Amino acid sequence: MNKQLEAMKQNQEYERRKRIAEEKHKEWVQKKREEETRERKRKLSKEMAEKATRELEKMQLQEKADIKYKEWLKKKRAEEAEKKKKEMEKEKEREAELQEKRTRAEKIFKEWLQNARNKPQPALNAYGFPHGKSTGLY
Repeated sequence: MNKQLEAMKQNQEYERRKRIAEEKHKEWVQKKREEETRERKRKLSKEMAEKATRELEKMQLQEKADIKYKEWLKKKRAEEAEKKKKEMEKEKEREAELQEKRTRAEKIFKEWLQNARNKPQPALNAYGFPHGKSTGLY
């Protein structure tokens, strides 16, 4: 009887220890899972923050590039407008010079025409040549 009682006590103690070990194991597994979940959330949060930072930097770089491009385009258009303006001025100067030249040439032509009317006509038989040309004889 004592042996059976002793065996039952040992069996109960064994079962109790086994149950306690299983509970501790379950608690440890649960803590480990919670810790892994927290670690995953922390990593995900960190990755999201890094991704957001990279996106923000990318957007800032894009904005800077857009601003620089707009400034460059504005400068280029101003240079082209200045160049066009200079070409127009040169073209106007050329036109003015041509007009002045035409006016001067027309005036000189009119003076020459006026003087040509008043000039005496050369003699037809100048220097003894008929019609002003040599006849071929000496």
